[in-house]
Amino acid sequence: MSGSASERARRFYAETYDVTVSDWPNEIDFYRGLAAKATKDGRTVLELACGTGRVAIRLAEAGATIVGLDLSEAMLEVARTRNAGVRWVLGDMRSFDLGETFGLVIIPGHAFQNLTEADDQAACLASIRQHLDPGGRLVVHLDRPDIAWLGDIASGKSGVFEAAGEFDHPRTGWRIRTLQAWSYEPLTETAISETVWEAIDEDGRVTERWETGPVRIRCVFRYEMEHLLARAGFDIETVFGDFAGGDLTDESTEMIWIAGLKETWREE
Repeated sequence: MSGSASERARRFYAETYDVTVSDWPNEIDFYRGLAAKATKDGRTVLELACGTGRVAIRLAEAGATIVGLDLSEAMLEVARTRNAGVRWVLGDMRSFDLGETFGLVIIPGHAFQNLTEADDQAACLASIRQHLDPGGRLVVHLDRPDIAWLGDIASGKSGVFEAAGEFDHPRTGWRIRTLQAWSYEPLTETAISETVWEAIDEDGRVTERWETGPVRIRCVFRYEMEHLLARAGFDIETVFGDFAGGDLTDESTEMIWIAGLKETWREE
């Protein structure tokens, strides 16, 4: 895919993100509760991979002082138009220096899984460690890998485009049809997504088309994340299976990790 086509797809994704990505059940209330505690203690909140502000803006509206950092200028352009007191920062969650510390750092929406290399995961956690107040909390929301689904896309359905829903473009009003194909690399534990969006007219004809190149998403397993956090200098407080505070079970589809700094790392 050419650079111009890739840029078109990035801008399209940013423009339509808010109508295609839904909140998880109880998610916003969960983050509001943690942000309220940080605010009560006079501390600031940092959201990494904030995108267009789906979470950050709601926390700011609830009274939190919050910074949102994202690598995508297209996403931040959309976020700035919705600004509700959030300080938006263009930056890479693998390596950032904001010159301040935070009482709460959150990585919602499975965004940590965009880091597909162990070195990148470790670098992100190291950067967070340098920005977390003593007694502060880190929250990382991960998808709990579905072994049956991964086996399915690693076999006969690998790379097959399937219908993945329709929506109305929030700016143009065009009807958009989504097609998505998944594949899986067992050796690297990486799921790979390709997406096509098509604008369709009343007669079902395609009038415009956007597509992404392969997007690689790391499938992070429970004990892998436990080891990552421990090696990066964090003590795990708990891991939930949902945003209502439910236990992590065989039926859980999510993992919500809450951690703080190890005592021996707090002065470094």
